[in-house]
Amino acid sequence: MAPPVPMEKGLTLPQDFVHSLKIRGKYALFLAFVLIVFVFIEKENKIISRVSDKLKQIPQFVADANSTDPALLLSENASLLSLSELDSAFSQLQSRLYNLSLQLGVEPAVEAQGQEPAAEMPSHQAAAGHRRHVLLMATTRTGSSFVGEFFNQQGNIFYLFEPLWHIERTVSFQPGGASAAGSALVYRDVLKQLLLCDLYVLEPFISPPPEDHLTQFLFRRGSSRSLCEDPVCTPFVKKVFEKYRCRNRRCGPLNVTLAAEACRSKDHVALKAVRIRQLEFLQPLAEDPRLDLRVIQLVRDPRAVLASRMVAFAGKYESWKKWLTEGQDRLSEDEVQRLRGNCESIRLSAELGLRQPAWLRGRYMLVRYEDVARRPLQKAREMYGFAGIPLTPQVEDWIQKNTQAARDSSDVYSTQKNSSEQFEKWRFSMPFKLAQVVQAACGPAMHLFGYKLARDAASLTNRSISLLEERGTFWVT
Repeated sequence: MAPPVPMEKGLTLPQDFVHSLKIRGKYALFLAFVLIVFVFIEKENKIISRVSDKLKQIPQFVADANSTDPALLLSENASLLSLSELDSAFSQLQSRLYNLSLQLGVEPAVEAQGQEPAAEMPSHQAAAGHRRHVLLMATTRTGSSFVGEFFNQQGNIFYLFEPLWHIERTVSFQPGGASAAGSALVYRDVLKQLLLCDLYVLEPFISPPPEDHLTQFLFRRGSSRSLCEDPVCTPFVKKVFEKYRCRNRRCGPLNVTLAAEACRSKDHVALKAVRIRQLEFLQPLAEDPRLDLRVIQLVRDPRAVLASRMVAFAGKYESWKKWLTEGQDRLSEDEVQRLRGNCESIRLSAELGLRQPAWLRGRYMLVRYEDVARRPLQKAREMYGFAGIPLTPQVEDWIQKNTQAARDSSDVYSTQKNSSEQFEKWRFSMPFKLAQVVQAACGPAMHLFGYKLARDAASLTNRSISLLEERGTFWVT
């Protein structure tokens, strides 16, 4: 028996009893700590549960789309529902759980696997790795199909030709105002998912709708090599009409699942779009850690663009032709205003890119079609260098073969041409009064891009008089 411990007023307690009280006190403190941790975890679980409930509210056609981001949802007032807030909340939750693990002395699971925690990624590059996402941003008849082939011909790039065409044909927006902004947001959110290889996002916009992720109606499928090579090119199916078939081989209907897998298997993604007009709407894509976006804005002399459109889209320019042939004094002001608006939207986007805001620094390049036509291989090397992708001999060979054609193809969408001669052909067929209208409407854009004004009919058709100012590295930012 241990000797008694003296107490006040003559009371004594055994030393073993005192030791037992101390141990019980430590256990009580430990249980209190465990209870606090349990309450904290329950709180975090409720947050996760709320996020899960939000996700369960996604419409079924999106939820079935195998990882389709439901950022493209139109509510009754035509506004967009995005999951960006939920993404932000989940990132904060990950960070808080990671910090709690450190405080408790527990090694986080991601570190145990030799990986960095998502909240600790030091930079945009770390999140995206070496995968590049290239957007060729242009307008119709600027040579974008030709320039897009520079990326389509490289085997390690998954290239899509005008996928936003389906959105334009399906979603109706009125020009100008809130509706124009709404259309830009729809295009942007679909574009983001496509760059992330989520091709299912297109299915609600393809008409008629795909069945079991199979479609014969993807616009210009044959302009994307990746959609016409194995394993995406499935065996040909007799008596199945495919509106946009592959050029050099016969394939079955496009399997969207196989196409998405092919996209993920490639090193890089490139996409051509003539329906993205406002560069500022791309800021969320440039700041998305899953993307390493590179924007190449392609411009062309607006006089040449109009001349080409009047041939390719003759039905839309009947009023212009009538004005030219009937000798009326004035062209419809609505037509002139539409031309001016197109030029201004291009100019404003280019000015934004050249100002190099922080979110766009190192991600924007301005290219003139005329420079590509005169020096295609040099400009291809510059664009690939800007994108951070090595240029392969495969692309160089294609450029050599397809820019030295004996004569231009009669197809208005052809990518085969004698580019060094073709880019100025418009000068010898455009009436001077038509050039004057374009110069008056698009003067500020022409000045920014280095297109000289023709002072009279003789200067317009005189090949020895250049209408193009030389530009240097100013165009790459």
